[in-house]
Amino acid sequence: MTWLAVRARRDPAGLALIVAGERVTWCELAARVEQAAAGLARLGVGAGDRVALAMASSLPAVALVHAAQRAGAALVPLNTRLAPPEIAAIVAHAAPAVVVHDAGSADAIAKTGARRVDAATLGMGAGGTAPPPAPLDPAAAATIVYTSGTTGRPKGVVLTHANHWASAAASRAALGVAPGDRWLCCLPLFHVGGLSIVLRSVLDGVPVVLHERFDAGAVWRAVVAERVTLLSLVPTMLRRFLAEVEAAPRAHALRCVLVGGAALDPALHARARARGLPVAATYGLTEAASQVATAGVDDTPGDVGRPLPGTSVRIADAGSDGYGEILVAGPTVTAGYFRDAEATAAALRDGWLHTGDVGGLDGDGRLRVLDRRGDLVVSGGENVYPSEVEAVLLAHPAVAEAAVYGVDDAEWGRRVEAAIVPRAGAAIDEAALRAWCRARLAGYKTPRAIVAVVSLPRTASGKVRRHAVAAVAATARR
Repeated sequence: MTWLAVRARRDPAGLALIVAGERVTWCELAARVEQAAAGLARLGVGAGDRVALAMASSLPAVALVHAAQRAGAALVPLNTRLAPPEIAAIVAHAAPAVVVHDAGSADAIAKTGARRVDAATLGMGAGGTAPPPAPLDPAAAATIVYTSGTTGRPKGVVLTHANHWASAAASRAALGVAPGDRWLCCLPLFHVGGLSIVLRSVLDGVPVVLHERFDAGAVWRAVVAERVTLLSLVPTMLRRFLAEVEAAPRAHALRCVLVGGAALDPALHARARARGLPVAATYGLTEAASQVATAGVDDTPGDVGRPLPGTSVRIADAGSDGYGEILVAGPTVTAGYFRDAEATAAALRDGWLHTGDVGGLDGDGRLRVLDRRGDLVVSGGENVYPSEVEAVLLAHPAVAEAAVYGVDDAEWGRRVEAAIVPRAGAAIDEAALRAWCRARLAGYKTPRAIVAVVSLPRTASGKVRRHAVAAVAATARR
């Protein structure tokens, strides 16, 4: 029996979802899931298959999340913000039995050449029944969530039913479940942060107020009107949300605002608390099914708290300052990367997930995170790997060399910029280069500025000194 079926049996009339003005009970959601599962069955989808999802956050999307579990298939949520070539590459690697899409993603999915079906025609409200569900195997893949690797090549993080269950249990132990709790989910469902809210809400019996996208004003109004108690944001969202709170302060029921996905500025943290927002910094990653460590709402800004119950963290190769690579172990840690034995062997060693992130533990076991995966640029909570952007720049006929780096940005935390060395005799048009990138990359990966330089700073071995590139570019601008 699926998680949702159990919840619907226990609390059929309980509120499950508030979305686009519609209020849906657990029983009603379960009925929609049965219809979607019947549609998948008619397409021949069964246990062990993969179902890709290219949809905006909506009631049909949530139904498909649960319908994949009902069918015994692994859900592959696709980042609909990616450019069509990026989506096509992920679909080719995941090889799903079918891609379910909405109208907004129809064109991009059509270009993948994969078998596809519009969610509107899948069976929402149509007749037919799904076959009896097979017993849920805790070790089977529940989701395959694609995230950029250190080389920029997308990797499919396999998360089992047991991984998601353990993540929900750990979050429950850390945050608790209070009477009248309501989650507001404005993180996309293709991110593990948004997906985990939808999944844990079923296990905890907590209604979700689902927004298609983040709109600070709409979120603040919903927080007040729907008596939302739990909210999850990235720092850029928090900055915009806080501006709405300050512009129209009102009584609210929030008891925790989780903020993760990028480093939380202590000044922003303090400002939010001064306005009565119970902010809790958190550190997590897709490979650990969401949260790894979460601070309390009353903790001092600057760290991300202790590891969640059941999760172990240690620091490898620590320097004299106590900082080194963050390693994670526990029941939330991924089973590996889909069809990538090499990446799995590199990341999972001796029972520990090597995150590539740099941090340290204090005497009380509290974690502080310094850098996120080396050269990674976290812009507005989105991961951008320089090598991926550099590959697109180097494919342009006018570019001989390229180096991408992050620059501090008051709005996004960090923004992406690039320095390029032109080919001999080539004329550089920055606007044209940015358009070239935008046609091949998601908007948040496209450099905000591209500066032509004479040469890139390198080490004695010839590697680009990425941290010195920004200074070289700044000089070239003058």
